Amino acid sequence: MLGEVDALYNFACHLTRHSPTAEDLAQDTVVRALAASHTYLPGSNIKAWLFRILRNIHLDAVRREKRSPFVDGAKNDSSAEDEGQEILRGDIEIEQLRRLVAADIDEALSALNEESRSVILLDLEGFNEREIAEIMYCAAGTVKSRLARARVTLRNKLREYAK
Repeated sequence: MLGEVDALYNFACHLTRHSPTAEDLAQDTVVRALAASHTYLPGSNIKAWLFRILRNIHLDAVRREKRSPFVDGAKNDSSAEDEGQEILRGDIEIEQLRRLVAADIDEALSALNEESRSVILLDLEGFNEREIAEIMYCAAGTVKSRLARARVTLRNKLREYAK
């Protein structure tokens, strides 16, 4: 289970777009998974089970936030964190180019609605359509169409990299 924490954190980062919130979400997922370990069916896909837990926690939080009369102004993007990181190796121009491409990809992902972003990220994690459908509680055909639409949107947004 702990071997999946990095993947959970990465998925949480893309869902929340806020590093500290993503850390909390990944931690809450592990805590909830440990508490519900008796419900895990041995031999089934533990990674899919963990991602389903994470997504459910996130959706619950989003619903609670929508009902809350208070707005959390403390959330901002994590670009300030990234700016403070020191370049470890390599040419500065190459590192700047990597950051530019990563920023464009993040922006394109952020432009997707939550369902589309989730499908793309789960696909990138290596889940097949059936597993994604289990995680998202929907039909495999729904996953297939969401994935196709999300890929088209990303392809359009990142068209300049295909040249």
